[in-house]
Amino acid sequence: MKIYTEILGNVNKHPEWREKLAKMDVDEIFLDQWTAQKSRFFAKGLSGKEYPVALSRGYHIADGDIIGYDEESGTVIVLRLKLNPVLKINLGGVATKNPEEIIRISLELGHAIGNQHWPAVVKGTTVYVPLTVDKKVMLSVLETHNIPGITYDFEDGMDVIPYLAPSETRELFGGASHESHAHTHDHGHIVHMHDECDCHHHHHHLDDESDSIH
Repeated sequence: MKIYTEILGNVNKHPEWREKLAKMDVDEIFLDQWTAQKSRFFAKGLSGKEYPVALSRGYHIADGDIIGYDEESGTVIVLRLKLNPVLKINLGGVATKNPEEIIRISLELGHAIGNQHWPAVVKGTTVYVPLTVDKKVMLSVLETHNIPGITYDFEDGMDVIPYLAPSETRELFGGASHESHAHTHDHGHIVHMHDECDCHHHHHHLDDESDSIH
C-alpha cells in the first residue's frame, strides 16, 4: 500500500494546481481538527479509499494540501480541514470603562470560563474559546453569568485562523484543551483557565504511543 509522505502543493495557495484539478478526478479527505495535528494517520477519502499518511514531523496541515497526484490515472488527493466553530467574546465595550470596572468584568469572565475548564486565547479585546461542548451549553453559561459590557457569538474556525499565531491555532484547534493543567498561566496571550478537562476526542491515527505506521 502506498504511503503518502509529501505535500505536493496547495489548491488554495497555488493557482497552477487549481487549473490542474479542473481536469482531474479529485478525491478529498476531510480531517477533523484533532487528526489534522497528527503527522501520521490513516484517512478515508470521499471515494471510500483509505490512505496512510506519514508527513514530516512538525508540518502543520493546511486546508487544500495535496498529498497525491497521478497524471496517468488523472487523480489528485486533497486534504480538507473541518475546524470547529469558535466562541468569540468581544470585550471592546469594556475597554472604555474605568480600570476598576475592567478588572471586575474581566475577573467575572475569567471565572465563568475557568469554572467550565475551558481554555481561551486572548487577542487584544477579543477572547476566543474553542468549542468543547454543545453551542447551547456554552451560550447558556454566559447568559447565566450575565456579564455586562461583553458581546459574544460563534465564528467559523477557518475565519479565525488568519488572526492567530501557530501556537494559538494549536490551542484552539489542536487538542491542547484536553491536556491536564494545574495552574493558570499566560504564555503569549494563551491563557489556560482550567485545572483539567475530561473531554474525550476520537483520533483517527495509526498508533497512540509511537504515532507510527506499521
